[in-house]
Amino acid sequence: MPTHTWKLCCNGSIPEGAAVCGKDKDGSDIYVGRAFHEGDMLPAKIVPSKGGAFVCYAGTEHGKTEYEALCDGTLTWQNTTGWNIPPDALAAGQTSDGETLYVGRVLHDGTLQLGKVHPSHGVCYIPYDGKELTFPSYDILVSK
Repeated sequence: MPTHTWKLCCNGSIPEGAAVCGKDKDGSDIYVGRAFHEGDMLPAKIVPSKGGAFVCYAGTEHGKTEYEALCDGTLTWQNTTGWNIPPDALAAGQTSDGETLYVGRVLHDGTLQLGKVHPSHGVCYIPYDGKELTFPSYDILVSK
């Protein structure tokens, strides 16, 4: 059985074993995280060099100083599109009305950026440069 843990962090801190998912525009590492926003637990990109995590919601990027970092376990990425959620996709959050959310990533502006996969919308949203951007083709985090 795959084992992974979510560890509570704040202010840009990252625990040992945190999962790296890409690089930010300035070359700093981006880690897999999640954070609460407006009653939802949302997948989040953690950028220690910027002091926290970032989620997207309602068209905007939101910074978070308290968040959880994904650690441990065996994780891989699988390319997919739209509503095609693999059965082994890692559930990483939930909307306030109960929809499961997943971790996605896309290549944007020359960098791998982490975001949320919202199954009923059929896209991956990423927080980037103050906005929420939408991508119909993306990689989704799976647990092997």
